[in-house]
Amino acid sequence: MSRADGVQETGAPLQTGVPVHVGVIMDGNGRWATSRNLPRVEGHRRGVEALRRCVRAAREIGIRYLTIYSFSSENWSRPVSEISELMGLLRRFLRHDLADLHAANVKVRIIGERAGLSRDLCLMLDEAEALTRDNTGLTLVVAFNYGSRQEIAEAAARLAAEVAAGTLRPEEITADLLGSRLSTAGIPDPDLIIRTSGEQRLSNFLLWQAAYAELVFLPIYWPEFDHAALLGAIQEYARRDRRFGGLAARTGS
Repeated sequence: MSRADGVQETGAPLQTGVPVHVGVIMDGNGRWATSRNLPRVEGHRRGVEALRRCVRAAREIGIRYLTIYSFSSENWSRPVSEISELMGLLRRFLRHDLADLHAANVKVRIIGERAGLSRDLCLMLDEAEALTRDNTGLTLVVAFNYGSRQEIAEAAARLAAEVAAGTLRPEEITADLLGSRLSTAGIPDPDLIIRTSGEQRLSNFLLWQAAYAELVFLPIYWPEFDHAALLGAIQEYARRDRRFGGLAARTGS
């Protein structure tokens, strides 16, 4: 069932051209704040509001998987005060929004390194996954303390351990097998990756999984992101001719 504006209601079948999996690099909180003579932490607070809008829009449009780059493994190099504020925002988001996500049938999955995180934060991440595990709506994948190179290295180490144990032969290792050892195992590769702020790079986000993703770079800062911005990126995606290394469907080239 579609709404009058052509966007499908939550739970409706996907429209033609709507990606199954969208990844989002939420960039520009600090620059948004600086451009308005506000403290950087205010940019991060407004970024949480943009995240809520993004999740709501993804559900309304009919996206099945939404992966957000919330905190990279490189972000630990930021000032201690800013890291503390970011951790506090994550705690508040989990504490205040988890019930709403659960009520909306959203399944939460966390990827990234847990070692070194505080015990209370780890418990909150575990609770978010456990509470929503059986939900069947949008899957919200939160890449937290995540770095794609480390993820790939850890997957390779798991395969090496299996070879050393004699349960796997080197010649049996395939791209699909390595993919099954990644933290995103069971999740389809992203069709579309969006980055805000005008920067045009992946910054160690889903490097393996994004091999054939369409990339859309938006000139707006993350706190400005809304339903219209997501819909615009999807419309751009729908205009692309995805060949996956083959011939173009329309031109044959």
